[in-house]
Amino acid sequence: MTTSTLDRQELDDARSEMSIPYMLETQPSVVSSGENGAIGGTYIRIRGVEPNRINVNLNGITLNDPESQQVFWYNIPNLGGMSQSLQIQRGVGASTGGSSAMGAAINMQTLNARNSAYGEADLGFGSWNTRQYGISAGSGILKNGLSFDFAYSGLTSDGFVRSWGTDQQSFFGSMSWYGKRTLIKLLTIIGNQKTGIAWNGADAAQLDADPTYNSAGEYDMDGDTMYYDNETDNYWQRHYQLYVSHLLTDKWSLKGAFDFMHGGGYYEQYMTAWSDYNNSPYYGLSDVVFRKQMDNYTYTGNAAVNYNGDKLTFSLGDNFIFYDGDQFGRVIWVRDTSLHASLPNEWYNNQSAKLDNSVYAKSTYDFNENLNAYADLQLRMVSHRIHGNSDDVLVSPAYGLYIGDFDFTNNYLFFNPKLGVNYRIDDHQRTYFVAGINSREPVRFDIMSAYANNDTIKPETMLDIELGYQIAHSRWALNANLYAMLYHDQMTPNGDVLTGYALMENVDKSYRIGIELEGGYQFCRWFRMDANLTLSQNKVLDNTYSDFTDGDMAVQTYTATTDLALSPSVVGAAIATFSPCKDAKLQLIGKYVGKQYADNTSRECYAIDPYFLLNAKASYTWHLKGTNEIEAQLVVNNALNHNYRLNAWASDWGDTYTTPGTTYFYHLRGYLQQPGINFMGRIIYRF
Repeated sequence: MTTSTLDRQELDDARSEMSIPYMLETQPSVVSSGENGAIGGTYIRIRGVEPNRINVNLNGITLNDPESQQVFWYNIPNLGGMSQSLQIQRGVGASTGGSSAMGAAINMQTLNARNSAYGEADLGFGSWNTRQYGISAGSGILKNGLSFDFAYSGLTSDGFVRSWGTDQQSFFGSMSWYGKRTLIKLLTIIGNQKTGIAWNGADAAQLDADPTYNSAGEYDMDGDTMYYDNETDNYWQRHYQLYVSHLLTDKWSLKGAFDFMHGGGYYEQYMTAWSDYNNSPYYGLSDVVFRKQMDNYTYTGNAAVNYNGDKLTFSLGDNFIFYDGDQFGRVIWVRDTSLHASLPNEWYNNQSAKLDNSVYAKSTYDFNENLNAYADLQLRMVSHRIHGNSDDVLVSPAYGLYIGDFDFTNNYLFFNPKLGVNYRIDDHQRTYFVAGINSREPVRFDIMSAYANNDTIKPETMLDIELGYQIAHSRWALNANLYAMLYHDQMTPNGDVLTGYALMENVDKSYRIGIELEGGYQFCRWFRMDANLTLSQNKVLDNTYSDFTDGDMAVQTYTATTDLALSPSVVGAAIATFSPCKDAKLQLIGKYVGKQYADNTSRECYAIDPYFLLNAKASYTWHLKGTNEIEAQLVVNNALNHNYRLNAWASDWGDTYTTPGTTYFYHLRGYLQQPGINFMGRIIYRF
């Protein structure tokens, strides 16, 4: 596989970044983004592939929500602090549970027990009144084989944009028993967050006037602009996990895992009567405050039998996921109180059930000490049903209301084969070849959006081909990887959003082809350089789309090869590390992201400008009595104070209101303003 791995030391060094996407920002082909900078809602794209098409798992248990196939990183903050290691697999990735990787997979392992007792306290403070705190401790492995580990962390911040703010907390607890041939682990992971809504974005004129502008909660009160102060996203999530590993013989072993997840929460919004996003039964009648809520349960399990021989390794396993979730909306306040009794407080309630089961067989065979081959065959079966009232409210010309029923059922069957060959040229060089197919079903938002428009969205399929070369010596290393990801019915953003989620559309034929280069050189004891660069072409073949000049009454249709949305052709990072003495380190970190587009049409009005960021990080460690030590860190993000904006949404809009009976067409853009120079300082005490 084409991989990048971060060990515990690298993860610890990166903990000043408060979410996994920004901890991984310097890795090859990675582009991280956030609604409010690096705090709050953050997202990661790898090779241009959207977050919900990246498979994320923790100890082999998928973290992707089965319905949205998304990982909301702030729901379980400080996952990096709980992890022993993290690996990015670019391309098809190895078979795991959950949705297939359509461009990358992220695999994390939680903290391992240590040989002796330990403890750590962490305190940070930064821009926008950001406070970060945490404590972790462990017993080490005791004489009876038991070990206990826990970690607690919190993050509060006022945030960069107006009326945002966040309060995030997480807890990790582990009890392990190490027997002669058996390992048993019980884990608890709890996350809780309350975060202001910042996904609306704003147009260029609004951000030029006030870079911190945020329309969330904005309404008019008798000619005065007011703001509702509880426009928030609230969610909690609890994982209870059991892992068992048993060595039957020196060559045969059994492994099993089970995870029970219970999550729930809501987002609360103030909506004016005529807001484009007010789809409550009070549309056109009154301002409202509503909550869109969810309550969901997920049961995940896997089991595998493994053989590890002299030349052959073999694994046969099964992963299953059962999801049961409720989505419902409630109006909690109506400005026009005379309507309160005549219209319902709950306007939609729908339920989902999803069963996902995959059977896989993996094997490697060593032909000799230099050549081995890999095979991975997966059969994945998915059954998904959504039924109940949808939250779409249809308004007749007389303002009559109709709440639509929704009933969707579908079964999917996917066969995902992967093959690879690895050749060791000598002690310093190797080359590899990987080819694989992955397929994936659409998510709830896209299914319901297509249904509302009398359309359907289809599963997507990808053929991935990778060819790599690596060379490593004592002072330098270089990796080169060619890849071609060829898609049928690829699901890619259409430019529109729904409550922060980028809505998707199928494109018939498309591809992502590129080369990834990464390397490092240790010039001397105190100076090292590391860098990576991805050059790619990401295209939709024979794409048919419409365009116009703003204010036109006519729309023209074009067919051309265009760029895939949010897929820059150039992505690079470089790190210069200075170590003037054993306990001091200074890093200068540069990140470049090339030009990209908000949708799949390559129209310049929807282009996102390239940007370059320079961050600086300094640390020093004081060694105290025994193994005790204190480390101080200072991070300066966006040190050049670069003014840049990311995409919020893009939309072609037909104005039928200004002149009744006539439609004028306009391009609309929403941006997410990113913060300028900002700071974060940390003190870590280890004992």
